[in-house]
Amino acid sequence: MGRPSFAFAFAALLAAVEAQTYRRLGACPSLGCVLPPDQSDFLPGQDFDLRLEVHAPVNGSEAFNEGVPDEDFLVTITKEGGEAQNLADFFSIDEPEVEKWDFQWYEDLFAEDAGTPSVVNVASKIYRRLAIYEPGNYVIELSYYGDQKTTANWVVRPLATEKKAKNVILFIGDGMTTNMITAARLLGHHSINGKYQSLLQMDQFPVLGHQMTHSLDSFMTDSANSASALYSGHKSTVNALGVYVDSSPDPFDDPKVETIVEVLKRTWKSAWGAVSTAAISDATPIALTGHSRSRYQFGPLVDQALNSFTNYTWTNQGGPDVWFGGGAEQFYPGDESYKGKDYYAAFAEAGYDITLNRTSLLELGNSSRALGIFCQSHLPVWLDRNVFTENLEAFQNDPQGGDGPALDLPGLKDMTLKAIDILHKRGGDEGFFLMSEGASIDKQMHALDYDRALGDLLELDDTVRATVAHLKELGELENTLVLVTADHGHGFDVFGGVDTAYLSAGKTDREKRRAVGTYEKSGLSQYTVAPPEGVAYNTGPNFPLNWSPRYTLAQGFSANPDRRENYKVHKSPRRVVSNTPGFGSHEYFVDADDSPDGFVINGTLPVSDSSGVHSMTDVAVFAMGPCQETFGGVYGNIDLFYKMANCLGLGQPTDKAKEAPKYPAGVPAYPPPKGVHPLSP
Repeated sequence: MGRPSFAFAFAALLAAVEAQTYRRLGACPSLGCVLPPDQSDFLPGQDFDLRLEVHAPVNGSEAFNEGVPDEDFLVTITKEGGEAQNLADFFSIDEPEVEKWDFQWYEDLFAEDAGTPSVVNVASKIYRRLAIYEPGNYVIELSYYGDQKTTANWVVRPLATEKKAKNVILFIGDGMTTNMITAARLLGHHSINGKYQSLLQMDQFPVLGHQMTHSLDSFMTDSANSASALYSGHKSTVNALGVYVDSSPDPFDDPKVETIVEVLKRTWKSAWGAVSTAAISDATPIALTGHSRSRYQFGPLVDQALNSFTNYTWTNQGGPDVWFGGGAEQFYPGDESYKGKDYYAAFAEAGYDITLNRTSLLELGNSSRALGIFCQSHLPVWLDRNVFTENLEAFQNDPQGGDGPALDLPGLKDMTLKAIDILHKRGGDEGFFLMSEGASIDKQMHALDYDRALGDLLELDDTVRATVAHLKELGELENTLVLVTADHGHGFDVFGGVDTAYLSAGKTDREKRRAVGTYEKSGLSQYTVAPPEGVAYNTGPNFPLNWSPRYTLAQGFSANPDRRENYKVHKSPRRVVSNTPGFGSHEYFVDADDSPDGFVINGTLPVSDSSGVHSMTDVAVFAMGPCQETFGGVYGNIDLFYKMANCLGLGQPTDKAKEAPKYPAGVPAYPPPKGVHPLSP
């Protein structure tokens, strides 16, 4: 889930935010723009578009040339040690025509408050489907307005063309931080005298690294551009998927970059799939094939996954082999599906088996491609599916568009294990790539519903545990690189324990706060002790035995709206309320009337913000299997793409006409490095 979008003068307005200063175009340092911009990295042979823009602001502090953009701009490319060449000559393509448009932006908050946008006229060219096959350093130079220049330094990384891993499984705990992992471990695993008697599965991975999550033009990221960085090796702007955001009116014509599954399908013909507890059109799963500056173009993005790009075609790789999640409203015909089409029928016509519930999911064969859409919007969280099951009846999320609830729901483990079986069968010797997302770790953190978030984190870890065991059964554990990471973080932490009975009995907010115990008064976790008599959760090992103890965790957020807190598990999902007595209609509280026994915690966000926001914290990367040793240390989010690409042998040969490398026939299962043993379940 990403941050709320800004209110712009027009839908096409593209000002990004850096601290409290808006920017005319995030990746554009001057009146000349090169996209991909300075400091971009590329996989050898990776397809990409190149957009050039020359800006002529009509008004505001940057007003220039009476608002007339230079249409006779020139661009060259120079490989280190070589001579500058005209861009079209270098790539052996025709020179594109000049495009023209205008857009508006606010220079700062004062301009936005006053409703006085700046207008910018633009002259532009776009070069479609380029690729550089020779590794090295390149300089792109845009010359305009006579003596002005914009320079972009690019690196084409040297990467392997032979596979070290047959398969890659990438688990993403959306929004999952180290602090959340620590809290989930405390909830689900018993300790004696400070020593845990069992551990999370990800705790037992042999390699741990950390990735930095900053976006292209902001140190705060959302799930769209962070997923794009993980999947393409290119940073982007908040809300953007697989593109560098330009200033044009069309959200689908921005310069695109090829993703890991698009390269993998084109070069090795491997199978691939995506599994999510969110709508399958949500940012993290859809970024594998989505190319748009707006993650909210849900219907078109679903169409792209099956039929390639919205406005032109590179190569249609035929869609995923497995696609499991929610978001039924983009599939049954109606107002929210693309052009009102029936995408269940479209996928069926393309040869997909269709499943709409857990029962039929488990009955699927493994030979055909499969689409599983199990409810409207996002799947209900683990806590509601397994503990507070009466909440499911209140949902109106039937996957065929009815008003009733979807009750026969799979969990992340069900979807992931079935996906592995299908991909293992369909990928054969060419292997597979699978992304599996625990989506509501993030979504429930936004809602400040910590118990639901941590329940979904434990579900993710339980799925990782089952995956390791299943790969071993299939004989594929030693051939498979398994990664567990996040796309970004939240400012969540635990700082003590709470006596909820004492808190409820307090008369004033200041009295209630005495119930929070710190240091030696924080106590031990009561979640792993037996539940009250007559209560049985039946959620299995590695989950809390008691979700409603008297002594709970003092946990909270560094970036949050005003809220009333009692630190109890909420049997109904937490919700945002307004119209609180004494406050304005657009001043929000979380659970202001659901927790009457709690106390008010003042927020740190604008009063119009209704949910928590992301933080800039680095996030962990757990690695096991071939190439595991390359994932230690601290690195940028784009580096995860290049590490996976290197392990999959996606660096393409210098000779563009040369046939893409083939998976070595007759080669035995890829062994782990000497002295390193893959983790057994």
